[in-house]
Amino acid sequence: MWTLSGFADEIHEDFATQCKVASELGLKFLEIRSAWGVNILDLDDEQLERMMQTLTEHGLGVSSIGSPIGKIFIDEDFPEHQERMRHAAQVATFFDAPYVRIFSFFLRPGADPVDHRDEVLRRMRALADIAEEADVVLLHENEKDIYGDIPSRCHDIVTSVDSPNLRLAWDPANFVQVGVRPFTEGYSLLRPHVEYVQIKDARAADGSVVVAGAGDGEVAETVRALRDDGFDGFFSLEPHLALVGTQGGFSGADLFTQAWRAFTDMLTREGISFA
Repeated sequence: MWTLSGFADEIHEDFATQCKVASELGLKFLEIRSAWGVNILDLDDEQLERMMQTLTEHGLGVSSIGSPIGKIFIDEDFPEHQERMRHAAQVATFFDAPYVRIFSFFLRPGADPVDHRDEVLRRMRALADIAEEADVVLLHENEKDIYGDIPSRCHDIVTSVDSPNLRLAWDPANFVQVGVRPFTEGYSLLRPHVEYVQIKDARAADGSVVVAGAGDGEVAETVRALRDDGFDGFFSLEPHLALVGTQGGFSGADLFTQAWRAFTDMLTREGISFA
């Protein structure tokens, strides 16, 4: 039985609407990135309490905090970002979320990733230390234009830091957008470290984001392989079907529902149970 989740702010800015639509689709978990147009790490205690009450009313849990940690340039100041990571861990604990999604820092245009490897690993180690102290697990997402945007560098990060509190989130669309064939070129290398899967797809020709199975993200091949090797983590819908930006995306309720249907239809065809 696989567990589905989704980036709720792809549905609507209003958090009650996010929860209503998600629960009507049968989701039992959400990934929280923002509410009322405000990033999850910038909401005050009263707003977080309102969110918790709304989640409870709809019978929803939180699979992960979709944080922006690591979405700064590698040459920007880090100490303030470490404090933001501590806050992200506190928010995860408040929502009883096991994961916090993070990134491995944007590189300036034309920069050679090799030149920044040591600093990236130093920072990732520092973030992992915070996660270990807070007993949460960080999920590194392979965002385009960061250090860990291709399989080899994702592998470098997770094996070099070597922390049980730093794992990988698999995003097939982001791999496609940097010229990677996800399953063919990345699955066998990264599978031992993958603990979370983000569901969106993209076309290699132009990088456009599409529903699962309609692009070149080799989603069906990945799903079959995960089924066959006993994967038992979350699958989080992140459709990006209407708007895409460096800090997130948006779909709206109708397009989010289309994305949910495309993926659940795929699971049904493959004989995979989900909830």
